[in-house]
Amino acid sequence: MPKKLLNHRLTSRIVFVRLSVTIPSDFDLGIQMKLLNDKKQFKKALELFDTYMEKNNQTLSSYIITQALKACAQIGDFQRGSTIHHLIPSRTKDNSYVLTSLIHLYMQCGDVTRAQLLFDSASKKILQMYGAMMKGYIKNNMANKAIDLFNEIKDPDEIVTNLLFNVCAELKTSEALSLTKKVSSQMPKSFYSNLRLLTSLLDALIKCGDVTHAQSLFDASTKKILPMYGAMMKGYINNNMANKAIDLFNKIQNPDEVSIIILFNACAQLGTNEALNLTKKVSSQIPKSFHSNFHLLTSLLDALIQCGDCLNAEILFSKMKKSVIGYANLMNGFLKSNNPAKILSLFNQMKIDNIEPDLIIYFYIIKALSQIGDYSLAQSIVEKIPNYFLINDKIQYALVNMWDKIGCIDRAIEIFEKIPEPNQIEYGSMINSYGLNGMGIQAVELYRQMSSEFMNESNYICVLNACSHSGLVDQARSIFSNIQIKTEKIYTTMIDCLSRASIFEEAHKLIDEFERDHSPALPMYRALLSGARNNRNIHLSQTIFDRIKKLFPELTNSLTSATVLLANVYASSGDIEKALDIRIQLTQTGAKKKAGLSWTIVNEQLFQFRAHDRSHPRSSEIYAELEKISKELIEHGHEYDSSWITRLLDKDETIESVLCGHSERLAIAWNFVVNPNATRIQVTKNLRVCGDCHQAKKLIAAIRQCEIIVRDANRIHHFYTNGQCSCNDYF
Repeated sequence: MPKKLLNHRLTSRIVFVRLSVTIPSDFDLGIQMKLLNDKKQFKKALELFDTYMEKNNQTLSSYIITQALKACAQIGDFQRGSTIHHLIPSRTKDNSYVLTSLIHLYMQCGDVTRAQLLFDSASKKILQMYGAMMKGYIKNNMANKAIDLFNEIKDPDEIVTNLLFNVCAELKTSEALSLTKKVSSQMPKSFYSNLRLLTSLLDALIKCGDVTHAQSLFDASTKKILPMYGAMMKGYINNNMANKAIDLFNKIQNPDEVSIIILFNACAQLGTNEALNLTKKVSSQIPKSFHSNFHLLTSLLDALIQCGDCLNAEILFSKMKKSVIGYANLMNGFLKSNNPAKILSLFNQMKIDNIEPDLIIYFYIIKALSQIGDYSLAQSIVEKIPNYFLINDKIQYALVNMWDKIGCIDRAIEIFEKIPEPNQIEYGSMINSYGLNGMGIQAVELYRQMSSEFMNESNYICVLNACSHSGLVDQARSIFSNIQIKTEKIYTTMIDCLSRASIFEEAHKLIDEFERDHSPALPMYRALLSGARNNRNIHLSQTIFDRIKKLFPELTNSLTSATVLLANVYASSGDIEKALDIRIQLTQTGAKKKAGLSWTIVNEQLFQFRAHDRSHPRSSEIYAELEKISKELIEHGHEYDSSWITRLLDKDETIESVLCGHSERLAIAWNFVVNPNATRIQVTKNLRVCGDCHQAKKLIAAIRQCEIIVRDANRIHHFYTNGQCSCNDYF
């Protein structure tokens, strides 16, 4: 036997137990299998084992058996491992190391019962057995059993102690933290020189919430390895301290792939411009070899998306190996940036790449369809979703939400009524659906049917909002008075309800009531101002606006919408000069009014329009159709309402041309250009519908005998062919 191999055998720390006389090749087999296992080439190790078994009938050593069982455990091959178990001679089965390997095999393959029987039957239990059992309990989500077993050990070694810290990190409880501190205070000082064990201790402390103790231990360590940095960085992220994770990363001289992944996770959590710049800087400096790490690229993709850089995220994604996770991450980014068209484009690309959508993908697709708000498009996609996804709670909730935002309340009701036991979220979604579609009475009725345990802030807001949009002030008062814990958002919704009904004195009283125990809240005053604007009450609007400026001088961005509302009040009352002065002051502050946008689906293609948009290649036809519609409106008695124009007219403009150029009218005209005999048109708008457009659309629907559904920033308007709107002009 070569001297080199003999030395390797003696220093391997694996006890070699020979229970039978074997030929030298038996020993060579064990060494070769170990080398393959060490290289994680487990299948090759088993192929070698199988080849040997076919040619030899000799009894195998415990060393070879443990190597074969280890390979089976690592690849989760329960069947082969069980077969090897039955081939083991009875005498060898009592060997502690073979028993340990068998326990490890069954635990890793999920057969906890058989592993437990083997452990209990062992006459002599060595620490490795305890370790295999504890590791198995961790893998099979039985952390408390691992702790119970640890408590049976008299003198735990470093490996078992390390496992205990892993268990505590998984539990993340105050009890686990106490145990971590107790064990770490009692373990020999020599254990602290084991940097792997120290890493697990840091991980346990920080995951159990004791960041201070972990930080102190980390700082006290004179020698630090990368996993220690990784444990601390992960812990900071878990405790919403992403900036600390970044500060720690900057202290690492040569970060590895894991450290960079964690950094990208920290940047994703922050989602700021600074985090985006750091993400780009680090990604540009990493070694080329790192670009083959799929997990690293996925984290980079997520960081770019969460920081709002969907453009570079899309470029990176195009170079990555395609996966359902990658598609989901990018879709989520486009969902946040309100770009539903991109989400549908990615969905189509998935089909080309032959990647099967999962539940999350369908969830994002349904969300995108909600944003677009077109019935025919939604129907064409939803009917292809497999039934086993459609019965999922999350998908059902998303579908109810989608159909109500599309204005197809019947479909939302159909799905809701098929849910055996609606949960809190599903009740809230259906109540909200009724509210958006002007069905406040039905919203209140469903609210009354809901179990008291489901009554939370979100559902209170949904039903009060439904009352607000339908003018059900008395019902709202009744509901509001019975709410035990009234939050800022609940107060705001009730104030909005009263303000829409021009009951300003009562709304003011609610604000005073709230401010007795709380700081003033801007949304309440904005709701009051919005109501005053609807009422065209200049004095009240100016008073509220002055109050807002006094209370919230630092919230410059939030004041923009209030300033626009005030300008609109003056304009609608005929004081264009004053409205213009306010807008000039707004422009001087650098604030920008939100641009009005409308989009519509025509022949399965999404089109977007701005006010007075002429970017469409067929804009001449669109404006010709607008003129045709305008003539029809005038013939049927429509008078353009100049009070909805909030600026001075240019020389070449008229009241008619300004109002006809609103974005949703362009979208409607385009529908008629392509489909002159359209019977249903859907438009989604990012701002509220103006009063003149509202009146015009009622007439257009009646003249053209075409139902028009417009979803604006607040609600859904169904303009019926009888010339009525679902909101009953209460908007």
